[in-house]
Amino acid sequence: MTGIYLTGGIIIAGLLFANRNVIINNALIILFGLFQTVFTIFQCSNYRGTDLEYFTSDSLGLLFLITLTVVSLPALMHSYLYIKRSPETSHHSRSIYFAALVLLITSISAAYLANHIAVVWIFTELTTLSASALIYHHRNKLALEGTWKYVFICAISITFVFIGILFLSLSLQGTGSEDLSYSNLMAKSDQLNPFWLRLAFLFIFTGFTAKLGLVPMYTAGVDAKDKAPAPAGALLSSALMNMGFIGIFRLYTVIAHTPLHHWANIVIFVSAILSIFVATVYMTKVVNIKRMFAYSSIEHMGLVMLGIAAGGIGYYAAILHLVLHALVKSSLFFQFNQLYNVFQSKSIAYVGNYFKYNPTGAIVLLIAFISATAMPPSGLFVSEFLIFRALFEGQYIFVLLLVLLLLTIIIWAFAKNIFKILFTPVEGFDDSNVPRINPWESLTQYVLLFAAVWLGLNPPEIFVDMIRESVMLLQI
Repeated sequence: MTGIYLTGGIIIAGLLFANRNVIINNALIILFGLFQTVFTIFQCSNYRGTDLEYFTSDSLGLLFLITLTVVSLPALMHSYLYIKRSPETSHHSRSIYFAALVLLITSISAAYLANHIAVVWIFTELTTLSASALIYHHRNKLALEGTWKYVFICAISITFVFIGILFLSLSLQGTGSEDLSYSNLMAKSDQLNPFWLRLAFLFIFTGFTAKLGLVPMYTAGVDAKDKAPAPAGALLSSALMNMGFIGIFRLYTVIAHTPLHHWANIVIFVSAILSIFVATVYMTKVVNIKRMFAYSSIEHMGLVMLGIAAGGIGYYAAILHLVLHALVKSSLFFQFNQLYNVFQSKSIAYVGNYFKYNPTGAIVLLIAFISATAMPPSGLFVSEFLIFRALFEGQYIFVLLLVLLLLTIIIWAFAKNIFKILFTPVEGFDDSNVPRINPWESLTQYVLLFAAVWLGLNPPEIFVDMIRESVMLLQI
């Protein structure tokens, strides 16, 4: 089925790119949405099954694939609304946008299920190419700058991953095997050369931080989420970051069974703490709404990696946090579409009193803010609490206190901007021509936010079991 899915996704992307008829394009978009749903259902029914030798439906891959599908369906719908309201968008630009969006979703799906690090590397490169087309959608100077910056940093990052794979292959010398599949690496973990393995982890970790949104290569993602249309930004800030996590996590499970485990945790701690610090600094100064959402994502990825480095219950909390964050952050980006439609600006200085113009959407922003800052009853409150518990149980008290201080500053900065957007009138704003926003456009965001609360506070048993199985190899 994976072969059929990849072939079908590429064909649909090609047809979208070649076709200029709006009706046919809409039909192809609906077809892909159904195709993505069927593929996800099939992979769930084929739990733990292997396809084409290089793809396995394990718990972690399925969790992220389901999350991607849940987010991508409204992303397709909101993309349609976005293009419809952008008269400057030509049929050519529309075709490129949807073709790139389909290719991005297809590549991320394949990377989730890949059981070989070289295959993950291939699909990671495909996400760079497809995301670049989305970032350049507006065809202006700023979009071009953001695109080249993204391509340049991601090219460096993917080179780092490639070098890391070479070092990983060198670490296998002497084991009698050259297979770089994760299962073989795990089986041979006690025989891997520690010198080459250490270098491999450093390069692969650094390379995937561009997708995950961590120090040192976080900058590419911030510009990408800002310049790309908001529905595409929702995927870049959720599903793509989860793919970056998978690239690091699958190798980390191998490292965890070697004497390098403690050293790897130190590397992760440093990157995670610096990421939260960077997010704190920029959140206090940011004036761009989409960049504010992007820096919030950096903070959350830092928390996720703190959970991994702390160990114990932190492993479970990290996976839970990634799933819930994807739902919450995508709802914020989807809502930005409506916000921009009212004010025609993404600057906080020119946006305000949103409750007056779109009360349904304003409530979404308020709930999403509460969720993103992990205040009760947000599901993220549960995952963050478990991460803090892992830090406390691991006796990382100084790290815990420092993170709590930084998060307090972030919450203050985030709240200041969100309440300005919701309640403070904008001086000189002419509201005589403010378009009426259909309340039904916010339905998808309410569903995503409700799902995040439900999965955090009252998770189904099967959901809990899948997370536990995802981190089972780390319970050592």
